[in-house]
Amino acid sequence: MDNKKTLLAIKDFIVTSEKSLKSAKKLLTDLAKENNVDLNSTISLNTKGLHSYSDVDSKIVEWVFTWEEMLGSDGNKYPIPVNYASKSKMVQWDKLKLIVDSMWKMTYKQIAPIEREIKSGLVTEDKGKFQVVCDWDVYDLLTAAVTHSKAEIWDTISVLLPKGKQASFAAIDAVIPKV
Repeated sequence: MDNKKTLLAIKDFIVTSEKSLKSAKKLLTDLAKENNVDLNSTISLNTKGLHSYSDVDSKIVEWVFTWEEMLGSDGNKYPIPVNYASKSKMVQWDKLKLIVDSMWKMTYKQIAPIEREIKSGLVTEDKGKFQVVCDWDVYDLLTAAVTHSKAEIWDTISVLLPKGKQASFAAIDAVIPKV
């Protein structure tokens, strides 16, 4: 009899969760529409020409960098170490590969950096997220990049952006010294 109650409780949790998820999706869609945000922007990233292959000693997977993750040619998203993205000054739409050797050591390597443009702006913080304001646009920054470059709120920094493409994220190039 306890199993029947447990099963009914689980079913009720699932139904409630599905309703909540449906409501959250509706709110997200409405808010995104009001703010002209394309929620499917990573889907339009070009993964054409990316491959996944293996040799005797390792497996190699090619990706497109989206910001805090990589989008594989299979359409799946995978995490990337933020310290690597920060130190390598990764920019959205850069192409890279992940090499996994027989001992499961993972090595990341940029294979096709996108053409970049440099802008300067002020470091800000909003709800615990670091951002940079450049020419009236706001771009997110990786916290690891802010820490690595020793940038502080209101510092002027130069950032790297994909040339000719809309971006939500900027890579820190350098902190501009105060005069």
